[in-house]
Amino acid sequence: MLAITSLLNPHYAARINRIIKGLETKFGLDDVQATPEPHITYQLAGVSKLSALHAVLHDIARTTKPFAVHTTGLGVFPGPNPTIYIPVLRTNELNELHQRILAATAPLCLRTDKFSGPECWLPHISLALHDTTPELLGPVIQYLNQQTFNLKLTLDNLTILRQQGDLFLREAVFAFDGVREPV
Repeated sequence: MLAITSLLNPHYAARINRIIKGLETKFGLDDVQATPEPHITYQLAGVSKLSALHAVLHDIARTTKPFAVHTTGLGVFPGPNPTIYIPVLRTNELNELHQRILAATAPLCLRTDKFSGPECWLPHISLALHDTTPELLGPVIQYLNQQTFNLKLTLDNLTILRQQGDLFLREAVFAFDGVREPV
């Protein structure tokens, strides 16, 4: 399985990793560290041709200018192991990029997750997942509530993360070049 993402810049990645490390130290939550680089996910997919995926993502990145997105607050995907995350506010630019990724990768995908579709997609930065419990949710939220999560992030890349054992590791990064093709 692959994840098509945008990695956070080193400054914000370090900030998110400090929060995640705090959750590990205080509550023992470390499963989110299976993806060591904080990111925003556009799509999880199995693909038929990795070289074709590289080509379409390179083309999208080449024609995309870096742009800002904002985060605010905290969110929870409920369940027996709730996911705690920082929501990324959807903008026209972010929605357009997501749509371009979905359209370009659709012919290549053997399978995708149901949450990648435009009607269900909720861009976010995960702070804790898989090893949380409903009982921990209150104390973790109380701990996180001492911080602010109003960030302005510049998205400037598309990155493929590949599952390798228990980890999702960087396979390829495509920098946004912002070269628009003539209309």
